[in-house]
Amino acid sequence: MASGNINGEPSSSRPAATNGTSGAKSGGLIPTNSVTTKDGVVKARIDPTLSVSDVIKQLCVNLNIKEPSSNFALRDETDELVTNDNLRKMIKTKAKLKLVNSPAIEAMEISEKLLQRDEKTFRLTLFSLQKFIREEQFANEFLRREGVRTLIDVISTSYGNTLAYALTAMQNLMELDYGWASLDSTFIFKVVQILSSPSSLINVCRPATAILKRLVEADPVSAPGPLMASSSRNPPAAPPGSVYRYGFDAVFEQMRKEQSLLETVVSRLGTADTALALNSVMLINSLLAHATDTWWEVFIAKLERLNTRKAVIRLMSSHTVEDLTSCVLDFQGNMARVTYRKKTTLVEPEVEDAHSAALEYIWSNSGLQPETLSDGDVMKWRKLGLDSENLSHEFGEVGVLGLDCLRHFVQNDPDTFSKVAQEQVSRPLERRCPLAKASNEVVELLSEYWGVLAPGYATSPVFQPFFLNFYKVHALATNFFLRMWNESGAALDDFTRVVALVRSQVKVALRQENVRPWHEMEQDFIDCEYRAVRDRQMKELEEEDDLLSKIPVRNLRTKLYKESKEFVRQQRIHCLLQGAWFMNAVPVSSPSARKPTRPWRFMRLDQGLKYLHYVDSQVKFPVRNGLEDLPERIDLSLIAEIATGNCAAPASTTRDDISPHSPLIASPLSFSLLTQEGSLADQIAPDQSRWADWTDGLNLLRRDSGHVASQETADFIQALTEIGLKVKLLDLSGDKVEIPSGLIAGPPPTNSDFFFSDLYDPQ
Repeated sequence: MASGNINGEPSSSRPAATNGTSGAKSGGLIPTNSVTTKDGVVKARIDPTLSVSDVIKQLCVNLNIKEPSSNFALRDETDELVTNDNLRKMIKTKAKLKLVNSPAIEAMEISEKLLQRDEKTFRLTLFSLQKFIREEQFANEFLRREGVRTLIDVISTSYGNTLAYALTAMQNLMELDYGWASLDSTFIFKVVQILSSPSSLINVCRPATAILKRLVEADPVSAPGPLMASSSRNPPAAPPGSVYRYGFDAVFEQMRKEQSLLETVVSRLGTADTALALNSVMLINSLLAHATDTWWEVFIAKLERLNTRKAVIRLMSSHTVEDLTSCVLDFQGNMARVTYRKKTTLVEPEVEDAHSAALEYIWSNSGLQPETLSDGDVMKWRKLGLDSENLSHEFGEVGVLGLDCLRHFVQNDPDTFSKVAQEQVSRPLERRCPLAKASNEVVELLSEYWGVLAPGYATSPVFQPFFLNFYKVHALATNFFLRMWNESGAALDDFTRVVALVRSQVKVALRQENVRPWHEMEQDFIDCEYRAVRDRQMKELEEEDDLLSKIPVRNLRTKLYKESKEFVRQQRIHCLLQGAWFMNAVPVSSPSARKPTRPWRFMRLDQGLKYLHYVDSQVKFPVRNGLEDLPERIDLSLIAEIATGNCAAPASTTRDDISPHSPLIASPLSFSLLTQEGSLADQIAPDQSRWADWTDGLNLLRRDSGHVASQETADFIQALTEIGLKVKLLDLSGDKVEIPSGLIAGPPPTNSDFFFSDLYDPQ
């Protein structure tokens, strides 16, 4: 067919193509697009004010195509489907279009080919399926033809690249919020088996990992929106037919049947393939974020046995890809929540076998023997420095975290522990260092230093390898406590004084942990002399109020920290709801990427917290409230990572004298919204505050995230906490209220014959 302009009248009153200018809404000449059909190429001027269905209808009329126009669709050269959302962009960029089968027709043909299993076309069919399955029209027809059952059968019987294509198609289908509720435990176990096999190809492991991650996140709590994911560890029942019927328990129960799975996933953190390492961290993060009470302890214990923290530290040292930074910060935030939960879990040796076993290990390695006193009372744990034999009470402030730290301290060097314990018992009572009590106090100091004060998201925007080595740092600090006790000739009354020395040294030794090597921190604890620590601590006391170190004040700070964190979270999300202008950027890692045709983008979050709506423009303009001015959108559920500091402004938007071959320099105010396949958006914020608002706000909206990307947000939370604390203390000091160093609980009731009275309010 010879090329030429398309003329004629569509069913709409406005022409789909003209020879002159467009209507008033276009305000200028309509660009000419080429449209490829089965008979050749034609030139068309498409009215951007029409719908895609009207454009296709007129093309069929002018090309004398007898089939119904509903059988056809338009795609560009990359096979992207032309929709009402992107039609105007396609026209203005003069995209080369193709008139092809509609997604529904494609779905019908692909479904039939999958059933036929023709060896010559089967793999190519699966390859096409993984591309088209994301399109709603295609997916609906594919689902109507029981395509999920067919795809499950292919996954169950295939291997190699065929299996990789089938798994990727399933992964892409599961980006929808419907259509895959029929996946059962047999399918989940099959994916677990595929992933746990060391011989599985990398391109098979990537989608298999992503499928398990999606299933973990598909619990009923996650259904209303991304923010609901962390609101409960025990989700309610899913509504009938909902895909949000799986979650942690459904996946972990199948994982337990294949004991090597977690070990294999953790081992893949050391792979040279960045994408596979990224997927593996993301799966671990999802499991951590969605773990329920049923299997929480079993899962966490398994991760600890596999040295997952150490594997993540190695990952950060072996990779420099920005994509991994966000994942590792997510892992770090999840570990902060794990640490907090352990700290707030009571030690109950009479109820929990694990607690009893840990205590028995500690005692047996001490080399001490219980002693029966004259009144018949047995002295056992008091010999190790605790104040009583009530272990639940003694570990009340540090919980299972304190017990784990003491067990690791013993396990690190059992012989030295036994020697120290027996040495202390041989001393006069008032000169003994209360070993177990010192261990618990170190746990408190480290928790305070690292902000393990609330169950919410972690506030550190940088990598903290020392925190991930919590047990080792605890052992170093506890040994430092013992050394300070001995070198200072301390007595029991000097316990708080030695605690102050250790607190001072913790701040010095753990400083700048994102850039300092481990051995330097270690030397700070091992080599620093008592006199130097004491002199520095005396100077610090001149600048600080001793009031701040008292337990009630520390508890008050914890409460205010939670309130400040929640306030900042709401503020960041409110900024996203308001919207903002950003510069469209180019990823430094892909300088050959197409330069943005429009330099500015306005983005705004919808009220449902599920989509980021936006518009690209040549100039900034006043954007009305709502979403009418924002025709395009990004599904937040597709975002896997928020990468920061990885984009640069296009050369034409910076300086005219820059050579097109000059290397791009990343802006510190840039960020990218990344999926498994690539970037959905590359932006540069106008200032530091806007960058912090959006990077942290977007991280909070992700199902498996909780870390903070900016130092500004971390400092903001800390500043609000300290201001609130000072205001509260001013109220107390103004009334001359004496704050005790601690509160001693009275004896428990002798029976249950009591009740709590209602508080009486005279007003």
